[in-house]
Formats: sequence, structure tokens, C-alpha cells
Amino acid sequence: MARKVKSVSHITVGEFFERHGENLKLDPINSTSGFERKIVEPSVNRPGLALAGFMEHFAYLRIQVLGNSEVEYLNTLEPETRQQRIRTLCEAQPPCIVISRDARVHQDMLDICEEFSISLFRTPLNTMRFINSATFHLEHDFADTTTAHGCMLDFRGIGVLIKGKSGSGKSETAIGLVERGGALIADDHVKIRNVNGELTAFTDDFSRGFIEMRGIGIINVTNIYGLGSIRPDAPLDLIVNLRPYSDLNQVDRLGITRETENILGVDVPCVDIPVAPGRDTARLVAVTALELQLRRLGYDMAAEFNNRLSEKLAGKDFSSPFTTNY
Repeated sequence: MARKVKSVSHITVGEFFERHGENLKLDPINSTSGFERKIVEPSVNRPGLALAGFMEHFAYLRIQVLGNSEVEYLNTLEPETRQQRIRTLCEAQPPCIVISRDARVHQDMLDICEEFSISLFRTPLNTMRFINSATFHLEHDFADTTTAHGCMLDFRGIGVLIKGKSGSGKSETAIGLVERGGALIADDHVKIRNVNGELTAFTDDFSRGFIEMRGIGIINVTNIYGLGSIRPDAPLDLIVNLRPYSDLNQVDRLGITRETENILGVDVPCVDIPVAPGRDTARLVAVTALELQLRRLGYDMAAEFNNRLSEKLAGKDFSSPFTTNY
């Protein structure tokens, strides 16, 4: 089934400031007239060469950051030259300009930025820390996102998305994993984003920590199991489909071949687990997550059994079942 993918072509300077201004300690030092400007590239740029007069290949679509080097360089210029360089920078129409380390700038920079309606910010963060943090936030803002119906948990470092038809026991399984030390990420409406080829699952802030239990209603997982029972997000490592027990004969029994599901261009391991009254589905999902963890460490239990079986059929001796080589 095709997934609906949300792609972001741009965000405004105002949106960037509203979302990340507190974390990045941004302080607007001119009017907000430039808040409607668009940021269309999820990165930042230090315009040292542009301030020196070289405008070829200038990354004008990015947030511009002036650190100590750029500010001190401008201080060495004659006022007329300084104004001309700042004007040339602003004529390129960058989204906004950030001054790091709370450096003080000349009034002519404030005046020219105001003339071109370009927002000017100051931050106490050092230049590289601001660049790294701003890039991290921008990559998340511009990441492709989609949604999935199910329960998302972090179980011992493995992000598990539990899917299934209505009434298949997704919520009960999720609670069982929480009782075993897991942390709930999302219930019912799971958002997934792709940042540099890595999938991360999360949910809206207002619904975080709540889960619907059939016959009980909406419960707050944090109030019952404590703050450690929820997390804001987690990598998506594994998808578990809860299937009716009538599909038992259609489910892989050995686990030698692994199915995957493609989400936002990334193949995620996928396992089908039949459910029936009396089966401890949470335990089965927990074992599946731990088995994936072992695979990542280089140990494949199904492959080892298959190798032993092949050796037995070939009349060869095989290692003791009590000795495992990782």
C-alpha cells in the first residue's frame, strides 16, 4: 500500500525562530520584517569569502553565520568598504544572518539588514556549536515524513513498530512490553521521518504517553509506570505484524529468510506473529527484538541451526549446542 509522504520544500525564518530559538538561544536584534523569508536549504553557511568580495558559488539560500573571524575582519575595514561588503551580502537575499558568541556589530550592519528586511540574530553559542545544532534542527525540519497505524516502542534499544488489524491486541502487547522495561513512543498515530537514511518514529506532543486500552479507555502510561516508560522518539528498527492465528500456516517458521517493508526508501526488517487467546504476544515480540539485536552483533540463530542441519545431513560432526561462537 502506497504511503502518503510529506516533503518540506522550505520553512520561514519565523518558523525556525519559533521552533528552535530557545534551544539555539537566538535573540532578534532588529525588526521582525524578515520573518517571512524562506529557508530552502537545511544547512548554514559562513560568508567569509562573500565578505571579502568573492561572490562566486555563494550559498545565499542558507542561514548565514558570522563568527569571530568574520566580525573581526569587518572591523578592520574602512567604514565605506565595510558598508559596501555588507550591502553586497544582503543584496544576495539570504534568509537571515546570525552573529555568534554575542559579538557586537556596527550600526551600519543593523541599518542595511533593516533596509533589505533581513532578520539579524545574536546568540551566545560559539560558532561551531551553533552550526552543528542548527544543522541538526534543519535536517529534522526538512526530513520526509509519513505516518503508520500501530504502537511504537523502544525495547532494550530496539525500536519496534507493532501493527495489526483493529482488535488484534496491539495496545495490550505494548503495555506488556512496557511492563518488561520498554518505553512507549506512540500509540495509534505514529509519525516516521527519514534523516540521512535513518528512520525515526515519534508522535505529537499532546498525545505522548497516552494509550487506548479496549474496555478501559485512555490511560496515561507515565502516571502508572513512571517517567521511564515513555520516550519522545526512537529509531525504527523492526516492524511486527500481528496476524490472526488462522494465518499460522502462512507465517515463516524458521526465520532463515527475512521479509522487509520499505518506508521512505529504507528497508525495515518485518516479522509476522500469529495471535490467539492465551498466547503471550508481548513475550514473543520481546524475543523478536532481542533476536534482531543478536543479528546485529553478528550471531544468526536460524542460520546456525540451518548450518548444523546441513552438516548432520552431510554426515559431518558439529559443535556442541552448549558452545556458541560469536
